[in-house]
Amino acid sequence: MSERSERAPVSDDVRALWPEAPEPLPAPVVDNHCHLDVRVKGGHRLGTREAIEAAAAVNVTRIVQVGCDVDDSRWAVQAAAEHPELVAAVAIHPNDAARLDADGRLDEALAVIDELAAAGDHVRAVGETGLDYFRTGPEGRGAQHRSFRAHVEMAKRHDRTLVIHDRDAHDDVLAVLDEVGAPERWVMHCFSGDADFARACVERGAHLSFAGTVTFKNAPYLREALAQAPADRVLVETDAPFLTPEPHRGRLNASFLVPHTMRLMADVRGADLAELCAQVEANTFAAFGGRW
Repeated sequence: MSERSERAPVSDDVRALWPEAPEPLPAPVVDNHCHLDVRVKGGHRLGTREAIEAAAAVNVTRIVQVGCDVDDSRWAVQAAAEHPELVAAVAIHPNDAARLDADGRLDEALAVIDELAAAGDHVRAVGETGLDYFRTGPEGRGAQHRSFRAHVEMAKRHDRTLVIHDRDAHDDVLAVLDEVGAPERWVMHCFSGDADFARACVERGAHLSFAGTVTFKNAPYLREALAQAPADRVLVETDAPFLTPEPHRGRLNASFLVPHTMRLMADVRGADLAELCAQVEANTFAAFGGRW
């Protein structure tokens, strides 16, 4: 067992940094985007096994652990090998791609990600990759585009799901996919567009993953996109420890808080919660290449 994926529980004081657990869901769902290794607020995080068990207690029974750089991706692959509830996604985040390119290290990092993507069936995805025009200015966008294209080719070469990070770059994300050709399975992580953009993504074969942001009062456009999305293309995620759903916005996030987002999603879609859970679970396994 690696130091970074230890099973030891955290202290009660550290556990108190997270909100209390909500009522369990009536049927299992998968958190398809989580960062279990990210440390926050004084270097704390939930232990891997504790986070998995807390999620399972509210019927969030599977998690996709997502890497954003070489070290995170290596951790994701090892954690998925050690914990059967997890599968891994590996990538260089677009903001990191720009920094690595400036240091002359992007090609080396991409080569490592390519190797990790082929590590076994516990690695299900290449991502999160994509474009981020919010944190990276025009000087880094060329590197982001090059890295994004490389990740798309990896996903196709290794038959992995492509997980896309898209911030303030909707049109360019679709333009790249139209140019190079999307893989068979791809997910818009933390979907951030409106209903028109949702339709454009779905027409190209995407699954749309909704995070805690869909519960925010200032995001009616996300709820409109969710309401009209095809039932077989809707996923749920946390992006934990970030993007905590209401009523706990501003506190730390974890997979065990997915029920808040799922209940809002059921309300928006006018769906029975248990039926929506079953649909989202089936959608997630379809999007990530089968059950685990």
